[in-house]
Amino acid sequence: MNVLKDILYKVTLNAVVGNTGMDVNNIHFDSRNIVKGDVFVAIRGSVVDGHNYIDVAIKNGATAIVCEATPEVVVDGITYVEVDNSSKAMAIMASNFYGVPSENLKLVGVTGTNGKTTVASLLFQLFKNAGFKVGLLSTVKIMVDTVEYKATHTTPDSLTINKYLKEMNAAGVEFCFMEVSSHGIHQFRTEGLHFEGGIFTNLSHDHLDYHNTFAEYRDVKNVFDGLPSTAFALVNTDDKNGAIMLQNTKAKKQTYALKGYADYKAQILENRLSGLLLKVNDSEVWTRLIGNFNAYNVLAIYATAELLGLEKVEILRLISDLESVSGRFQYLISDEKITAIVDYAHTPDALKNVLETINSIRTKNEELITVVGCGGDRDKTKRPKMGHIATALSTKVIFTSDNPRSEEPQAILDDIEKGVEPQNFKKALTISDRKQAIKAACQMAQPNDIILIAGKGHEDYQEIKGERFHFDDYETVQEILKQLQK
Repeated sequence: MNVLKDILYKVTLNAVVGNTGMDVNNIHFDSRNIVKGDVFVAIRGSVVDGHNYIDVAIKNGATAIVCEATPEVVVDGITYVEVDNSSKAMAIMASNFYGVPSENLKLVGVTGTNGKTTVASLLFQLFKNAGFKVGLLSTVKIMVDTVEYKATHTTPDSLTINKYLKEMNAAGVEFCFMEVSSHGIHQFRTEGLHFEGGIFTNLSHDHLDYHNTFAEYRDVKNVFDGLPSTAFALVNTDDKNGAIMLQNTKAKKQTYALKGYADYKAQILENRLSGLLLKVNDSEVWTRLIGNFNAYNVLAIYATAELLGLEKVEILRLISDLESVSGRFQYLISDEKITAIVDYAHTPDALKNVLETINSIRTKNEELITVVGCGGDRDKTKRPKMGHIATALSTKVIFTSDNPRSEEPQAILDDIEKGVEPQNFKKALTISDRKQAIKAACQMAQPNDIILIAGKGHEDYQEIKGERFHFDDYETVQEILKQLQK
């Protein structure tokens, strides 16, 4: 059993009313989950303010309340702990409650707009293949060595993170690779974690529905400020924001790049649909991963593995065995020789990278048909940019629904179409139903043509008007191409 004063260790307290020597059963920030003996943390969210549910939490059995403003009327026998920021306090409390599990393994955080999932997932795969017990906290899934859990957020809440890290400790996990989103940093979900290293991939236009400006988004990415001097900070210096990430860090500074000077340098020797031949520092390595953006990912993986103590020759061997991550440039070739590629590209920069990669590989004698949409209730400013990029870099484009959420699908499609330049009007058509859009692309395609289905990648659902329906791009295109062969 945990004692309240022990789980408040390192939390900055403004005021305390009541006894902190009590035993704590559990910590929750949702009053509905509270039972007798729990601590309720009142968090001010973007939609709901937990302070409005303090009375409900007490009624459900909470014996302690952590809040940013102590209620005017306090209940006898209840302990109130006032802090500046409840989210930050909860993250530190969560770490203490679960026995500071991040200190019992080597935790590496991966941050940036694109590449987080690929880098974290492939590092998990590489270290697993090297014979280690490994953990993964990613958008796609959570892994506690061989046990898999479904992921719901890029960076889970701090209680969930520490719960899984504690489970990793129990399973003997030595390394854990974790995606760290801008939302997660801004909401202090990673506060109190002990990182062995941090990786910065790149920064481009995304989440401006949440962060008011690009500068605010960039600054909140700077997880490196909190790294200890014993950790490493590995950044992509081909991205101009890479140097910014290193400005205030105490960690050992390490860089990687394809274009400029860096500690870890790579050169693309061959780029085919079957993979990449890279020269990493002085050694050549073949990987089944495809495209310039994956050259950066492989380089980050190589550097991280070396910084974590693996031998260079062993790292190169392990990289050559890596398999692509679900929904990240995942492709199939039909009996009719039509290539279908499914990719998570849901930002302008990611879509541009994928299309430029395909164009650098293809002969230009075939068509490149792109199926793409944008999510509802998210950053609207990127929609015309997506429309512009898709039509400029494809032979034909079908705009369709992604996850419309509460928005009208046609309104989203109208926003995307605003970015199409006059000379590209004839290339584009709109089919709101995603399955019908993929079917139309498959019907248009001739032997050797390439279909790119972008935006959803690994997601196996569509969210429409508050409901989630099963929908898997890879499964859908595979099924339609088989039907058309009959």
